[in-house]
Amino acid sequence: MDVLQVLHMNGGTNKTSYSNNSALQKKAISIGKPIIEEAVLSLYCKTFPQTFLGIADLGCSSGPNTLLVVSNIINTIAHKCRQLGHPLPELLVFFNDLPGNDFNSIFESLPTFHQKLKEDNGEDFGPCFIGGVPGSFYGRLFPSRTLHFIHSSYSLMWLSQVPPGLDSEADNMSNKGNIYMAESSPPGVFRAYLEQFQKDFFLFLRSRSEEMVSGGRMVITLLGRASADPSSKECCYIWELLAKALNDMVSQGLIKEDKLDSFNIPQYTPSPTEVEALIKLEGSFIIHRLETYAVSWDPDQDKAIHQSVGFDQLKTGEKVAKYMRAVAEPLLTSHFGEAIIDDVFERYKDIVSEYMEREDAKFINLVSSIERK
Repeated sequence: MDVLQVLHMNGGTNKTSYSNNSALQKKAISIGKPIIEEAVLSLYCKTFPQTFLGIADLGCSSGPNTLLVVSNIINTIAHKCRQLGHPLPELLVFFNDLPGNDFNSIFESLPTFHQKLKEDNGEDFGPCFIGGVPGSFYGRLFPSRTLHFIHSSYSLMWLSQVPPGLDSEADNMSNKGNIYMAESSPPGVFRAYLEQFQKDFFLFLRSRSEEMVSGGRMVITLLGRASADPSSKECCYIWELLAKALNDMVSQGLIKEDKLDSFNIPQYTPSPTEVEALIKLEGSFIIHRLETYAVSWDPDQDKAIHQSVGFDQLKTGEKVAKYMRAVAEPLLTSHFGEAIIDDVFERYKDIVSEYMEREDAKFINLVSSIERK
């Protein structure tokens, strides 16, 4: 699998698009908003940039969430400048994602975005220069010392590649029947995923350290886990249920077994300890906050609501299946072809519905706020 080419969210605005199925990601952004604002204010009051302020959203994807984050960052800075009687520095805003991302939808939204900034901050607001930067953030993207603030949400759990060797016949490496780390995966699979994450995350930090100014801030939110166990349900089970749907299709002759055995998800959901260790090892950043919080698989409901007003399991299962399709469809299509997609997610919807009827299913989000030394 060439991750650089096939990893992107579903573009457009149809019913299976990421734009229309990203409420979970919006929930994460909403919870993390105070941490972002705190980091932005600390950055500005420490560095007082006079000429320009460089902002980057890495792994920006597309849809309403993309511009929401940057809008909040800009409004926070503009408000602080007005409070202090400072002129607003020129703003350089960069949206980054892999080349397959739907950048066109972002650019089409920019006139409305600029108009909203003026409504919020006055007609004399500006200038604000915006550009798209396609490419992997596991490497350099920007000139040295050009960025003051970096944001990334729900992106850094994606790896630069599927860990090598997962389709090996060796007993400690073969991930047969699974598509991700699972309880039944052998120890070598967990080790391969961790090593790939360590390599990628270290390179990410080292690249950003060269691009950021001293005192610059970065806030990262990604799916992770609170447990030390890498096979914990809190980080892996959403993929195990998709593997179940695919295995059902194998048993019915709709997918070839060897095709499934050669498919693995390029993702790793780290623990806070693993993230902290890598930040300290790279050595360029000070950790201000490193926290976890839980979000329901269905971001509009929680267990208490289920119990008090009733739980519509089919509706919830359909919602989860839709946002997982918006994320995973390009990966599945590149490996299995388009013909299976509707069938696999119809099965997945039913499997998820049944699971969520008996379990209070939650994701663990890990958020870090760090400063460039």
